[in-house]
Amino acid sequence: MTYQQTLDYLYQQLPMFQRIGPAAFKKDLTNIRALCEALGNPQDRLRCVHIAGTNGKGSTAHMMAAVLQAAGYRTGLYTSPHYRDYRERIKLDGELVPEQYVVNFVAQHRSLMEEIQPSFFEISVAMAFDYFAQQQVDWAVIEVGMGGRLDSTNIIRPELCIITNISYDHQQFLGETLPEIAGEKAGIIKPGVPVVISEIQEETRPVFLAKAEEQGAPFIFAEAHYRAADTGSDLEHTTYDIYKDGSLQLPALKVNVHGAYQAKNIQAVLQAVECLPKDTPISETALRAGLSELRQRTRFLGRWQLLSHRPLTLCDSAHNEAGLRAVAAELNKLEYDQLHIVLGMVNDKPPHKLLPYLPETAHYYFARPDIPRGLDADALAEAAAALGRNGVPYVSVAEALKAAQAKAGPGDLIYVGGSIFVVAEVV
Repeated sequence: MTYQQTLDYLYQQLPMFQRIGPAAFKKDLTNIRALCEALGNPQDRLRCVHIAGTNGKGSTAHMMAAVLQAAGYRTGLYTSPHYRDYRERIKLDGELVPEQYVVNFVAQHRSLMEEIQPSFFEISVAMAFDYFAQQQVDWAVIEVGMGGRLDSTNIIRPELCIITNISYDHQQFLGETLPEIAGEKAGIIKPGVPVVISEIQEETRPVFLAKAEEQGAPFIFAEAHYRAADTGSDLEHTTYDIYKDGSLQLPALKVNVHGAYQAKNIQAVLQAVECLPKDTPISETALRAGLSELRQRTRFLGRWQLLSHRPLTLCDSAHNEAGLRAVAAELNKLEYDQLHIVLGMVNDKPPHKLLPYLPETAHYYFARPDIPRGLDADALAEAAAALGRNGVPYVSVAEALKAAQAKAGPGDLIYVGGSIFVVAEVV
């Protein structure tokens, strides 16, 4: 098969959450264990950092990978979902897994896949573990897909765990309350393995403490020790003064991200770097280089990404309450004449809970992301109008963006978001 035929096979034969939703979600680790056992358990040959959370886990994973790369370690990075290219999920020192590897892996293990009938996510995780083991990476940074306890990535024995922000998302799988959601995320905590928790959230703190103590896992709240103070930013970089236990430790740390919400992710990364094993030293030079060149080193996409200057056009993958609250805060800081929002959502997200975070005064352009679980643009426009967010539905994200560009003046701002799958169509 060609690479495209291989992708078509994966997309058509394997249930894929990002396309069809709940029907693709597997509630146990049976398939991934069977797959990896047949592959010789490649995950057991990896030194891993395992990262879970609601918001921030993707950014944190890319930051950790960038810092490890800058320090000279051969670094694998597994994240999901992808935006444009399936191979974005599996990277080695920022380079996408080769097309031929994907083709060969699927061809070689097709009968195994047809016997086990894994999900799309399960086969992707197994492929990543196999590739990283074959390439003999020094470190593999592994981002959880959803939750933690039952996530396919959770068969690894990591050297370090990181858990970022806990917010409401995927409640149908993870629970209706923050403690319930935190309980699923805490499922990545392993016996004796250090865990860094980025934020002190009163509702979730006891959950993490109890799980860490049960597992005998050393734990530390990054926020209790590190503070990243934003001292200025442009659309490509933010500069922070980093304080540890109240004392300035890293002045003017330049990070290739935008947004105040990234401060908590940076605090988690700094604490995590401190918790790496002693045989993995990270110099200040490597830390600064990795973070300042984050996008270049890791192909970091879709988070507060600059698409064009006139009119200023930005996109961001935020798709839940905490994420959109952060987006609204960032939009409020920018100067522009008029705001245009190109918006789409998936049908398992509640528009009535998410739309109130976005400004009423914007011009809205609604579109359905091009996946089966995309929310109909007319339905989204109707829900938005009921909340005072008025706009026009379009047949596609591309048409919605084109309409926004036609209407926007040179001093206006166009924001594209509401779903990872909307952003995937514009990056």
